[in-house]
Amino acid sequence: MKTPYISFLKNLLIFSFIIVILYIICSFILPESYFSIALPYLFPFYIATTLLSYHFMLKSLHRRFSKFVNRFMAATAIKLLWYVIIMVSYILIFRSDAVPFAISFFILYLCYTIFETISLVRYSKSYVNQNPSNQS
Repeated sequence: MKTPYISFLKNLLIFSFIIVILYIICSFILPESYFSIALPYLFPFYIATTLLSYHFMLKSLHRRFSKFVNRFMAATAIKLLWYVIIMVSYILIFRSDAVPFAISFFILYLCYTIFETISLVRYSKSYVNQNPSNQS
């Protein structure tokens, strides 16, 4: 039996692989100046951050569903603050790579946030249906 975390990890790696393939295809089509030199390092960063966030959200969901939404919103705000700190720090240090980095960072932020949110919503619906006593 697969745990939800292992299942998410597998889906996240497949999703990341698809994004990397799209990046490689785009790197042949678009000019090199469109891509940040830091882009290959952003993939492991987003994978790790998404895995960590998903792990804490699963733990929160299993404890008490009624507090899950508040914790989800708090985790999302903390992640957004963390991402802004990373992005601003990089841009201040590497000003020549600022625009490609910001665009790449934002696109990956959207992709991974949407992926994580969809995964959490799907799992939470199935979890609540299987465990109605945990809703209060």
